[in-house]
Amino acid sequence: MHTTHLRNLLHLCRPKIAAILFLCLFFSIRAHSQGSGYIRKHMEFYDDKPIHYGFLFAMPVTRFSIRHSDTFLESDSAFAIQSPSQASFRMGFTVNAFLNDHFDLRTTPSVSLYERQVKYSYPGGTERTERRESTWIEIPLLLKYKSVRRANTRMYLIAGITLGVETNVKRSRSGGSISNRLETKTSDFTVDYGVGFEQFFQFFKFAPELRFSHGLGNMIQPANNSVSVGINRLTTHTVTLCLNFE
Repeated sequence: MHTTHLRNLLHLCRPKIAAILFLCLFFSIRAHSQGSGYIRKHMEFYDDKPIHYGFLFAMPVTRFSIRHSDTFLESDSAFAIQSPSQASFRMGFTVNAFLNDHFDLRTTPSVSLYERQVKYSYPGGTERTERRESTWIEIPLLLKYKSVRRANTRMYLIAGITLGVETNVKRSRSGGSISNRLETKTSDFTVDYGVGFEQFFQFFKFAPELRFSHGLGNMIQPANNSVSVGINRLTTHTVTLCLNFE
């Protein structure tokens, strides 16, 4: 029977901690900007340009969402299969196209370094961890809704889709023999949404953003081995703190 370990409850707090830090940063900047009577408006004609370019650094926290198979309850030797959240790294560039006063079309092609894990717990206290360390090229297409600009700040919402392709794929992880490893697919398709705010400075715009991504495709490669028999579906789930500079 699947059990929940106390240490795994800590993984649920990471997205909440990121959200709290994100909100604290926003309100501290906004309070500082409202502290004086006169506020200079930086980059006043920023929206007059149809296209803007920039770059980003991001810290994704990612894991697999696991759906167990019927065999997991019937004959799998593991009594728990779970995927802990793992911090990763991403960098890329930004292309933002102006549509109107409230909507932009946005893409952020990037390179992401992921490590996703699946942990198996067996009777007697033994455990096994399957690690998937990989480099992904990700190309999102996002629609951005932005609020009215207030002095040098404004909020925005984003939503869209992302195509991801793994780049450092080994041709045969099992070396041509039957492998007792967890095999996953090398492409993914996700639905993304998030919230952010833009802070205009004299020479650039800084935009922290909290983005959520949910994979749509089943990532597991069907295999008749001990690590795959208890899993029916694997999908990716990622919470990302992005720092955008334009």
